[in-house]
Amino acid sequence: MTFINLYINKYKLSNMCAVLEISKRTYYKYRNSDDPDYLDYLMIKKVFDDSKGTYGYRRITEGLKIEYGVIFNHKKVARIMNKYNVKPEYIRRIRPNFRYKRIEENVKPNLLKRNFKTNALNKVWDTDVTYLIFKGKRLYLSTIIDLYDRHVVSYKISKFNDINLVMNTINDAIAKERDVHGLIIHSDQGFQYTSHQYKAVCESNGITISMARKGTPIDDAPIESWHALLKKETLYNNNITSLQEYQKLVEDWILFYNTSRLKSKKKSN
Repeated sequence: MTFINLYINKYKLSNMCAVLEISKRTYYKYRNSDDPDYLDYLMIKKVFDDSKGTYGYRRITEGLKIEYGVIFNHKKVARIMNKYNVKPEYIRRIRPNFRYKRIEENVKPNLLKRNFKTNALNKVWDTDVTYLIFKGKRLYLSTIIDLYDRHVVSYKISKFNDINLVMNTINDAIAKERDVHGLIIHSDQGFQYTSHQYKAVCESNGITISMARKGTPIDDAPIESWHALLKKETLYNNNITSLQEYQKLVEDWILFYNTSRLKSKKKSN
């Protein structure tokens, strides 16, 4: 018997959805979905988050049993944690980024086909990760912009170019905008965007994934141009003395860009 069946026998569906922090629509969507691990992942992720991101798969397995009375094989828990990139930060640090690979089965077609015009907010988002480099040291900036007016929906800066960086960015964007059902999010085919975690979060919120063709940056031109503008007006326009100063300058510039910077008037479609 699956975890979901056990849980429903003990609690009403509404209570279960509240614990998992998902809507009933999401539950019904994924109960018989192509990704049978998704609902188990949500419970595993909650135990992991409750541990302040410190538990490995063995403690997660024990936590599921103690907190919810659910018995999982520890190998299954390890597999799902690896699939959705749920791991403590110290493990991320000792495993370099080159271990990540693009998951080919999760590559999506290019729905935009270089048509970057949209007639309203929250119709099409564009996203990417770029480097912030100063004297050999680097940070990674993950950004989501709305193609209607190019404002920044969400951004995150990290020392690590990993799936967690992109997931924090999109989760923040979804939390801010709330109703994103029917939206298209466009990106390249980077390992972050073909991850099971990214796919599941997008699809469970009704977001359609679009991807540029492999090795074709022009298919993702808006976010590429936006990152180039940011670097021109921050790194190349100031006498920066440290990477920390660069990061603060970027954060201040994004606030300025979203609130005060004059933009070209939008042409009618």
